Amino acid sequence: MSDLFNTLASYLHDVFVIQFDGWVILGFVAQGFFTMRFVVQWIASERARASVIPVAFWFFSIGGGVLLLIYALYRKDPVFIAGQALGLLVYIRNLYFIIVNGRQASAG
Repeated sequence: MSDLFNTLASYLHDVFVIQFDGWVILGFVAQGFFTMRFVVQWIASERARASVIPVAFWFFSIGGGVLLLIYALYRKDPVFIAGQALGLLVYIRNLYFIIVNGRQASAG
């Protein structure tokens, strides 16, 4: 059991301490954007007592998507790159619809 604990501790030290750099900070900031999009959606829905997707959700989605795409390009991860790039298309398209159709149409 102690070997398992030491192996886990060594792994976590390597991932969170030794490999910690500016790119990891960027990754955490990007994840923060994605977390905030769910927080603003949750708060808006609680206030409306119905499922609501506020405009801020799409801005946080785009911000997090762009930052995570940069991070994925740096890490050279094709799965992560494809996922973030395709997601950005959806986020930008939804924001386009909101701009073209007006904010009222997006709320109701």
